[in-house]
Parts: sequence; structure tokens; C-alpha cells
Amino acid sequence: MREKLAPVWLLAQRELKDQFRDWRILFPLIVLTFIFPPLMNLTAAEAAAFANQYGGELILDRLVPFSILIIGFFPVTVSLVVALESFVGEKERGTIEPLLGTPFLDWQLYLGKFLVGIFFPLLASYASIGFYLFMVSKQDLTLPPIGLMVQLLMLAAAHAFLMVSGAIVISTQSTSVRAANLLASFIVMPVAILIQGESVLVFWGNDQHLWLAIAAVLIMAALLIRVGIAHFQREFLLGREVDSFNLKWIWKIFSGAFFGEARSLLKWYQIQIGASLRKLKTPLLLLVLVTVFGSIASYRYTSAIIPAEFNEFTQDEIDDAMGEFQIAAGLPSDETEISFSFIFLHNIQAVLVMLFFGLLSFGILGELAFLVNIGVLGALFAVLDSFGLPALDLFLAGILPHGIFEIPAIIFAGAAMLYFGAVLVTPDPSKTMGEVFIHALADWFKVGVGIVLPLLFIAALIETYITPQILLQVMQ
Repeated sequence: MREKLAPVWLLAQRELKDQFRDWRILFPLIVLTFIFPPLMNLTAAEAAAFANQYGGELILDRLVPFSILIIGFFPVTVSLVVALESFVGEKERGTIEPLLGTPFLDWQLYLGKFLVGIFFPLLASYASIGFYLFMVSKQDLTLPPIGLMVQLLMLAAAHAFLMVSGAIVISTQSTSVRAANLLASFIVMPVAILIQGESVLVFWGNDQHLWLAIAAVLIMAALLIRVGIAHFQREFLLGREVDSFNLKWIWKIFSGAFFGEARSLLKWYQIQIGASLRKLKTPLLLLVLVTVFGSIASYRYTSAIIPAEFNEFTQDEIDDAMGEFQIAAGLPSDETEISFSFIFLHNIQAVLVMLFFGLLSFGILGELAFLVNIGVLGALFAVLDSFGLPALDLFLAGILPHGIFEIPAIIFAGAAMLYFGAVLVTPDPSKTMGEVFIHALADWFKVGVGIVLPLLFIAALIETYITPQILLQVMQ
């Protein structure tokens, strides 16, 4: 193993020497690294003073961890240029051919560039945080506890790994430094939004949940590294000179994957849908298990956290709970008017949300949306059971009639998204990364149009015209 990693270290040393000789990288990085902490400290102090004037008492102890979170992120965005230029920069400078002519393996070239790309962001991030902590120690402020400090430092490293891994992928797929720098916004903006969510956890003191955020970010970074290595091809770096957005080519690839050789709807179901279902055997089995055990776990967890002293409820509280169940089951209520179009479009919207977030995260966030749906269902019946209502009867009458179509539809959509993510991280030398993405997306739409959409249509019909009648009979 050491012999296989030796070329990686050799390449990394060569790249680091080149970067340290380039003052255009070092000078702005050093200046911005040590200027931003004082600016952040001054801004946080002014914001706290302003809010306190109007009764908005801010906890200064929580401002320090928040500032560390932001200070660790900012230098990474500045030093990301090293990773963005790792491959495409050498291509523009005409130095990529000797590098690709070496006997190094593709993954050795990729990891060598990655090590250099992560070095400067981590160094700048930790230097900036260290300087800020030195400033805080000289003021009348409390440093974060050791446990929280470790979490913040790990989050800073996780953000750096995530952003650099994405930047390296962009560098391998771009044909110019300008295009790579423009595409960097698709890295910086999502991570900035992610930090906003993490800052909420910091301010509310949910430190234990920060471990989940760290794990999620590291998983995403690992998947991006895997995607980069899986689709790294030397010939691709030398073969393309100009990026072009060819809609005709995109439609040709997508339609070929979506329709195949089928010339009728029956043949399309037999050939294309049949092939897609064979691919989804493992994801379907996995999500069926997640659905069963996830709903049970959600039910038990919600039942456990409901206070034991809430054994008696007023009639108004019970009516409110039934109102929530009516909305979930598709019954008309005082707050909403249920119709076929409302239910059908709402279910399609939920599936498209899974697709949207799945496209941005190799299917991970799409599966998270799936888990939320399953968890809400189990939690709802735990609440109904705590009110002394017949939860099992309400499930059989209010959910099961349309659920036998709607729940499998959501499972199929989730399984297709899980398969989508698996395809993206699987090497396929016969296709470019764009072709792999289009083929995987076509597979998802085949399942979505051929299976999910008809099931949701039937479920909406039953939920609109049959489920309410059955449930009203049970509730009388």
C-alpha cells in the first residue's frame, strides 16, 4: 500500500512547491485570513450592542461559537481557487500533458491534486480560527467548552473537505478556468446555506445534533471524492477544448435511455420498465425495510417522549388532534378543502422535492425527505394513541385504502433515487460523467412516469372519493 501511495505524496510535494512560489495565491490568502477575524469580532460586538438596546438580549457565549463557524468557512472560499485550477489550470498553461504522461494511475493523480487542494483551505481555516480565539482570550468573553470546540473544528474541516472535493470534480469536468470559477458558486452557496442551518443548532445549544451535521457533511465529501475518481479520465482532459450546452445532444441521450427500442406503450413497459425494476431490486428491498422499521421506530420514539402526565386531555385538544388526522388522511376540514387535484398535485410535489434534493446530494437528501414522510406517519399515530383514540382503526380506515397505492409509489420513487446516487458513484469508462448523469436521470423518470405517477393517480382518486366515506363510517 505504501508503494501505491508514494506517487501521491510525490505529486503533492511537487504541487505544494509550485503553490508556495506563487505570491498571487499566498499574499491575498494571508491577508484575508488574518483580516477577517477582527472584522467578524467587531461586527458581532456591534450587532449584540444594537440588539441589547431594544431588549433583544443576546447570549455572548453563543456568539463566539457562531463566529468560529463563519470564520472557519470564509478562508476556504478564498483558497478554493487552488482546487478549482488543479487540473483545468494546468491544461490552460500547457503543463497537463507531461503530468498525464507519467506512469501514475488515475486515482493517484486525483488524490495527489486533492491533497494539495485541501492543504491551503485547512491551513487558512485553522489559522483564522486560531487568531480569532487568541483575540477572544484577550477579551471578556468565554471560550466554548472543549466538546463544542472539537465539533466546530471538525465542522470547519468537513466543510473544507466538501468544498474542495466538489472543486476538484469541477476542475476535471471544465475546459477553462473561467468556467470552473463560475461553477464554484454551486459549491459555495449550498455550503453557506448549510452553515445557516448549523448556526441555528449552535445558537439553540443543540450541540449533540452537530455530530449528525458533521457526519452528513463528511459522507457528502466522501461521495464527491468517489464521484471524481470514478469519472476521472485522462483522455477527457485532453480531448475537449470548448464547453457547449447542446440541447439536441442532451435530448438524444435522454430519449434513447428513456424510450429505448420500444415503439408502443406495452413494449415500453415490458422492456424499459422491466429493465428498470430489475435494477431496483436491492434499493426496493432496502426501502421496504426502512419503511417498516422506520415507522415503528418513529411511533415508539414519539410515544416515549410524550409526557406521562398528559394522560387526560380536554375535548378541544382531542378535536385538534382529529383535525390534524383528517388533513393527513385527506378528509375535508375547517382549514383546508380537499379535492382530487389538490391531493394529486400535492403528492407529485412531494416526489419532485425528493428528486430535486436528491439531484443535489447523490440521492441522500432525497432519501431524507422519504424518511421524514415515514417518520411523520408513525409519529401521528403515536399522538392519536396518546389521546386514547383507536389508532389502528383509524389507520385501517383512513390511511390503508389509498395507502396501498400511495406508500408503494413513494417507495418506488425513493428506490429510484437511491439507485440514481449509486450509479453516479460507480465507475463507467464507456461514458462521460454527463452521459452517466443523463442515463441515471432517465432511469428515475422511467420509474416516475411508468409506476409512480399511475399509483399516485389511483391513490388520489381513492383518497378523494372512497377513504373519507370509510373513515366517516368508522368515526360515527
